[in-house]
Amino acid sequence: MHIKGRFGEADLFLIPKSQRFSVKKALNLFTIGLICLFLLMFALQYKYMISKLTKDLPASIVVFLVALPLCLGIALASGAPLLSGIVSGIIGGIVVGFLSGSHASVSGPAAGLAAVVLAAITQLGSFEIFLLAVMLAGIIQVIAGFAKTGFVADFIPSVVIKGLLAAIGIILILKQIPHALGLDSDIEGDFSFIQADGKNTFSELFNIFSFFNVGALIISALSLIALIYWDKTPMRKVSFFPSSLFVVLLGVFLNFIFGQYLPQFYINPTHLVQIPPLTGLSSFIVTPAFGEIANFEVWTVAFSVAIIASLETLLNLEAVENIDPHKRKASPDRELIAQGIGNIASGLVGGLPITSVIVRSSVNINSGSQSKLSAILHGVFLLLSVVLISPLLNLIPLASLAAILLFTGYKLTKISLFKKVYKSGLNQFIPFVATILAILFTDLLVGILIGLCVSIFYLLKSNFHNPFILEKEDLHVGETIRLELSNQVSFLNKGTIKETLWGIPENSNVIIDATYSDFVDNDILELITDFKEVVSVDRNIQLNVMGLKDKYQLDDHIQFVNVMDKERQQALKPDEVLELLKAGNERFVKGKWTEKYFKHQVNATSFGQNPMVAIISCIDSRTSPEFVFDLGIGDLLSIRIAGNVINREIIESLELAFTKIGIKLIVVMGHSNCGAISTAVEAYGKGYDNSIYNKVNQSIEACGCANKVKLEDKDYDQIVRHNVGISIRDILAQSEYLRSKLEEGDLDLIPAFYDTSTGVVHFDK
Repeated sequence: MHIKGRFGEADLFLIPKSQRFSVKKALNLFTIGLICLFLLMFALQYKYMISKLTKDLPASIVVFLVALPLCLGIALASGAPLLSGIVSGIIGGIVVGFLSGSHASVSGPAAGLAAVVLAAITQLGSFEIFLLAVMLAGIIQVIAGFAKTGFVADFIPSVVIKGLLAAIGIILILKQIPHALGLDSDIEGDFSFIQADGKNTFSELFNIFSFFNVGALIISALSLIALIYWDKTPMRKVSFFPSSLFVVLLGVFLNFIFGQYLPQFYINPTHLVQIPPLTGLSSFIVTPAFGEIANFEVWTVAFSVAIIASLETLLNLEAVENIDPHKRKASPDRELIAQGIGNIASGLVGGLPITSVIVRSSVNINSGSQSKLSAILHGVFLLLSVVLISPLLNLIPLASLAAILLFTGYKLTKISLFKKVYKSGLNQFIPFVATILAILFTDLLVGILIGLCVSIFYLLKSNFHNPFILEKEDLHVGETIRLELSNQVSFLNKGTIKETLWGIPENSNVIIDATYSDFVDNDILELITDFKEVVSVDRNIQLNVMGLKDKYQLDDHIQFVNVMDKERQQALKPDEVLELLKAGNERFVKGKWTEKYFKHQVNATSFGQNPMVAIISCIDSRTSPEFVFDLGIGDLLSIRIAGNVINREIIESLELAFTKIGIKLIVVMGHSNCGAISTAVEAYGKGYDNSIYNKVNQSIEACGCANKVKLEDKDYDQIVRHNVGISIRDILAQSEYLRSKLEEGDLDLIPAFYDTSTGVVHFDK
């Protein structure tokens, strides 16, 4: 493939002798200036960068080798001088690389801007005027960075970023297969579906069946094998010699062998890297036409380039962080400033617009780079390649570089990625696939926008179907339907909420809870008002509406409170109370406790109480029965005493609780890790006169633990259970009244054991 610049080429020695020295001097000064800039940058971060050099240096060489033909190809596709692509690559590496906060991103001319650049040059009439627009675009980016507009990247869904990476991977594979087989009719860096030659990505693939280069096939095949199996060889331990660098040297060596001994396999220069000769200062450095600063079209192009370049940079930055093994985050605002300064410099010296580029960044990461030194060095190598070693680089087969990009593409679009996203659900998988297809058949920016639109559709769809949580709670006050509104409830949710409310059966208890809602649309407020004033009245539905913010001017509407009333208490049987306790403890363990609305419970119980159970538990701070059984105000009587031991006052309290208040169940609940029990064990046999210790001593002796030298946790738990049993025995022995009620079935007395490590209450009945 022969690459020719737009403005023609001439040998350096055709320049008049009077100008020849000044041209050479300018070129040398430019080169020396950039090298000095790099050395200064390196010196400023010497201690950090030198520790990364062994991995960053070889990685930078690989990135440079991949970037070189891409820079030339993008320049050609943009209708710009070929070396303008190299200039922007140099500045993207050295200047942007140093200023950027990203450790893995590599900047340079972007394929996604090629069509924009081509149209802009045609619109403005000359490349020099376009350079002025690039400069102005850079200034706009710097302003945007200081204005902290980089936050827009945070609003791109991760599934779209994953789609971007997978799409780039697929495009790399599809675009590089022809190059791997020696078919180089499509220029490097042309990632568009419709190619510059009128063909498309798929039709280009069909051409490989009618034409391919055997030598290129051999080189690309051996290169891929080396890349795939490199980590299984001892060479993987040589950090300064990555597999990508090896395959480049392998390609050069094999083509040399072909040329010497197998000429039928020899790859001719049209299938090699082609750096155009440096013919003079004008072919390398082109200055902008500052006289067009007042041209309205220049500013229009500048804003277009700034917006597109900034969006591509932010998207690529997110994508790079996604594939970075260290998941290092870079400031998007700092990146915009770095890219802006890079574009100012690029416009000043004749370069193309610069963005963060995912292909080069992916190659950089896959080559083992550790810091941004790799990106900076790749820019230095681009500069040196043009000035010093272009004849040597022109020996590299494009098939070798194609193998590297094919391997990079495979890593970006592994089957495992598709499986992982598919398992996340169709609301993730469909935007993912849509992003891939859109990028594949259009371009990166349009594809991202399409993927974003599909993601927003599924977000709205999800919001439409999930504006609330609907639960049926079978509590001690009966079945209650609870509708908890989500954080944001818009008019899109009106249909679903109306269908749910209007479908509630007659004579139900309903709670509409807006406690966690920051925004409720006016349409929804009108819907709730209609249900409260008309539908609930017609259907005898007891309705509570609570939690709406004061700004909505709808006060809480309370028609029932989930507290125990006398009628419900008297209807309960002891076994039913036990089941309610078990269900409450299950909710407590799962963390799904019910809303209590304590403010309203206080009002509802202010004139009387109707508890259903009395619970005798330890004074331990971890065993509050109201929490353990997920009960509210007025639902239980709690008697707490160290070691849950029994005395006469407790028994008389229990008799009063049954005769005057109407409890249906008594629970004596011990617990693990009981401080009262362990203290009594330590005091055992030491003559302490303490009534609690004396009662616990009975349990210590009853379980056979009195003579053990050292007790285990299970021994302490056994003492607790015996102690609960003794407490129940004392109640039965000392209260003939309670004993008679137990025999009649009006009351029940059961032991329980609370495990403080799990929150589970074990009932021994």
